[in-house]
Formats: sequence, structure tokens, C-alpha cells
Amino acid sequence: MTSHPSPTTELPAPTAARSPDEQARVASLIRSIFSERIPFNQLLGLQVLSIERNEIGFDMRPELVGHFEYGRLHGGVISATLDVVGSFGLMNAIAIRHPTDTVEQIGARFKKMGTVDLRVDYLRSGQGKTFLASAEVTRLGRRIGSTRMTLHNDSGVLIATGAAVYVIS
Repeated sequence: MTSHPSPTTELPAPTAARSPDEQARVASLIRSIFSERIPFNQLLGLQVLSIERNEIGFDMRPELVGHFEYGRLHGGVISATLDVVGSFGLMNAIAIRHPTDTVEQIGARFKKMGTVDLRVDYLRSGQGKTFLASAEVTRLGRRIGSTRMTLHNDSGVLIATGAAVYVIS
């Protein structure tokens, strides 16, 4: 049986660490991009919950309902959220991969990202008061990155899973 490396073994070990101030600036940039600079993310109400765990959350609102009789979350909101958290996870992995890059250099790398393929499996109806999306980077190459994502409600029920491929250069 062939052994496959875990996702973390594909990420190179940092050669030098950023200063605490520069790391705080990188974290602030990532948080700002996803919570403030992308109008669609603001429309959905997406908020960065944890950079370290690649987690984004949002509250249910009437504008996000897709089934008016049951008050379920719209499938497009689920899909978009999984896409966002997947790219969020890759941005974090890129920042880790390039520990000597300045915040400006990291920002320039992020500008090149785009979704190539996205698959969503809707497992349960999107009911809840709040939702938590998280991502795991499964591959980070020089040009392509891949992620697996999940969306849970506030009761811990798994609503949907996703897998995505992104161009990163």
C-alpha cells in the first residue's frame, strides 16, 4: 500500500519567521480582505473567526433564505461560503509558505488567485441561527491549490461539504 503524505507535509517548513509586527500586519491584511474588501462577502455577512483554523462564520438573516416556507439557507449562499473559506485557507497557507515576504508581497500573491473548480455536496437543510465554515488545504503547489471545506450550523450539524481547486499564480 502506498503511503500518501498528509496535507501538512506538502507545505514547506518556514525558513525564517516574520517579526511579530509583520505577522500581525499579514493577519490584518487577510482579515481585511475577507471581511471588508470583498463586497459580496459583506453582503453575506461573512466574518473571519479564526485565521489559524481557517474558519469563517455568519448569522442567518432573512435575506439569505432560499426556501420561504421553511426558512432554509439558500444553496447559493452555502456554495459561495464554501468557495470563500476555501480561498481563505489557501491564502493562509501561502502566507505560511512565504515567511520572509512582506505584507505587500503577500497581498500581491493573493491578487492572482481564482476558483478553477468547485464541488458542493448539500447534506442537510441549511437551518440554524449561525453557521461555521472551515477549510483544509489538501495541496499547495506553485500554480494550483486544492481545499476541502465544511459548513456546520450552530448545533454542530454538518450542512454541506465542498472541494475546490484554485489557481494561485
